Amino acid sequence: MNEPNSAQQQVRRAVRRGLRDIPAERLVLIACSGGPDSLALARAASGLDRRVGAVIVDHQLQAGSAVVADRAAAACREWGLDPVEVCPVTVAVGPGHGGPEAAARHARRAALLEAAQRTDAAAVALAHTRDDQAETVLLRLARGSGARSLGAMAEFDGLWRRPLLHLPRSVVHASVNDVYVWADPHNQDTRFARTRVRLHALPELTRALGSGVVTGLARSAELLRDDADALDDYAKTAWPQCVLTEEDFDLTGETACAAITLDIEALTNLPRAIRTRLLRRALIAAGSPGPATTFDQVRAVEALISDWHGQGPLDLPGGVKAQRACGRLRVSSADDPREQTRED
Repeated sequence: MNEPNSAQQQVRRAVRRGLRDIPAERLVLIACSGGPDSLALARAASGLDRRVGAVIVDHQLQAGSAVVADRAAAACREWGLDPVEVCPVTVAVGPGHGGPEAAARHARRAALLEAAQRTDAAAVALAHTRDDQAETVLLRLARGSGARSLGAMAEFDGLWRRPLLHLPRSVVHASVNDVYVWADPHNQDTRFARTRVRLHALPELTRALGSGVVTGLARSAELLRDDADALDDYAKTAWPQCVLTEEDFDLTGETACAAITLDIEALTNLPRAIRTRLLRRALIAAGSPGPATTFDQVRAVEALISDWHGQGPLDLPGGVKAQRACGRLRVSSADDPREQTRED
C-alpha cells in the first residue's frame, strides 16, 4: 500500500484533473457520506485553490445516521469547505421503487441535484473509485447488459464528476488513514448484490485470474462507453432516413407520439446494433416505459424485419403495438386511433 503522503498526492492530482475545466470561482459540491472514499475526495478538493462545498445526505436508514452525517459535516467544515449542508431524505420502499439500493440512490441523487440547483453549483463530485467501476461492470455483465450499460460510470457526466474513478480503492483509503472515517455496515451486508461482489466475487476472480482483474474490468467499461457513444451517434444520424411519418415527434426520439412509421428496407440495410437502437427509441417514444423495454422485446420487434414470416402485431409494455404492413413497421401507442392491417 502507498504511504499516506503519496496517496494524498495521487488523490489530489486526480481531483485537480477531474475539475480542471470548471472555473475556480464556480462552486463544486462534494457528495460526502462520511466514509473513506468521500472524505478522501473532500479533503483533496479542500487543498485546491477553488470554491468547494459539501452535501451530506442522511438516508435515515440506520440508527445514529444523523450523528454520522454531523461528524462528516464537521470534518468538511474543518477542511474549509463552504457551504456544508446536511440533507435528510426519506427513502421510498415497497413496490415500484426497486430494491433498497436503487431507492436509496434515487433519493440521494434527487437531494444532490436539488442542492446543486439551489447553490448554482457547476458540478457535484462523487467518490466512486476504480474498484466501484469494476463491481458495476461485473454486476451488469451478470445481467446480460449491452455496451451502454457495461460502459458503467463516466468520469465526466454532465453535472456529475467522478475524479477518483481511475484510482484504486486502496490508494483512496490510504489518503485518509489519519482521520476518523465511518464504516458503513451495509458494506458488509451480503443481502446486497454489490456487497457479495465486493467481498466474494471479485476477490475470487483476483485469486483465479490475477491482480489485474479490477483494472481490466474498468478498462473494458471505458472502451465500451466509447463504442456505445459512437453507435448512438450513428443511430441518431440514421434516424431521419428510416422514419417515414411521425406525429408530434422530434428527431431526438425523446418526445412522446401516437405513432411512428419506419421504412423496412432502410432498417434492413443498417447493422443490427444500429437497427435495435432505433427500434428501442421508437418503442419508448410511443409510450413503452424505458426500464420495461427489455432486450427480448426489442429482439421480437427486430424479428419483424430480419426474420419476417407473417407474424401478427406485437403487444408491448405501455400499451404499445408494433406491426409490419406494406413494407413498413408501425409502432403505435395505446391511444393511436388508426386501425392497423396485417401484411400478407
